[in-house]
Amino acid sequence: MKLVWVGRVALGLVGVVLLLQVVPYGREHTNPPVTGEPQWPPGAHALAERACFDCHSNETKWPWYSSIAPVSWLVFRDTMEGRRQLNFSEWDKPQREAREAANEVREGEMPMALYLPLHHDAVLSAAERQVLIDALETIGRTAGSTPR
Repeated sequence: MKLVWVGRVALGLVGVVLLLQVVPYGREHTNPPVTGEPQWPPGAHALAERACFDCHSNETKWPWYSSIAPVSWLVFRDTMEGRRQLNFSEWDKPQREAREAANEVREGEMPMALYLPLHHDAVLSAAERQVLIDALETIGRTAGSTPR
């Protein structure tokens, strides 16, 4: 009797997940063009590309699970919000959060803890973290002054 109940619940969950796939939100995975990039100090671009670009650039690498609801909703929302806050691919526009990005990396808020388990290459050593912080501080000094 208990096994039948567990089977029905499992079947119901599978049905719900399959039904969620018809919701179109979160599956648009086109990357807008790169219109401008910061002048990265030596070695910093590769670190930013590893740890930041999936959410903070127009060069997002969309993993397979970004097409499966409801995870696709979270990935899409986080990427769009990340690009809105700071976008390394649109440096021709003001990037007012660039200075704050160094503080967020310094305080361990970025990359987000939720992102790291599936993106081991985004885990930075203390030395890499400092290189990225220094680079973000450097490029952040002029980021907000670019006219629209």
